[in-house]
Amino acid sequence: MENHWYALKVYYNRVQPLLAEAREVGVEFFAPVEVIGGLLFLHCDEETLQRFVADRWQQVWLYREAGSRRPAAIPDREMEVFRFVVTAGREGLELLGDDRPEYHEGDRVVVTDGPFKGAEGHIKRIKRDRRLIVSIKGVVAVATTYIHPSLLRKVQS
Repeated sequence: MENHWYALKVYYNRVQPLLAEAREVGVEFFAPVEVIGGLLFLHCDEETLQRFVADRWQQVWLYREAGSRRPAAIPDREMEVFRFVVTAGREGLELLGDDRPEYHEGDRVVVTDGPFKGAEGHIKRIKRDRRLIVSIKGVVAVATTYIHPSLLRKVQS
């Protein structure tokens, strides 16, 4: 089976113990606890994921494909950009919460320079500032600090 990234909502502030358990099982993980508490990403095959979740069903909730029981696999590129932005700009990030359609309005851009160089997302005005919105479809969205328009290049969706 092929490995994908999957998102888990973690209850009861149990991210740290789950990280230790993921390490024991040999599952790659990412937990942006400084920015988004209660969210854990696992990189594994679907069978390993299902076992991990089944053994911890009271502690986690698995994000699933809309209208389906299948786990929602996160594309590698989407996860790569999200991880980059979350780790590069912790101080200026704003958690927007669940990924919603209004965060996909506006131009799709890539940042050409600065601490977020290479990050892709959508531009949205928040509190009068043009901000880059980076999201994982159906899971979460974050907004960077203000990025000057000269550092943005429009890309085709």
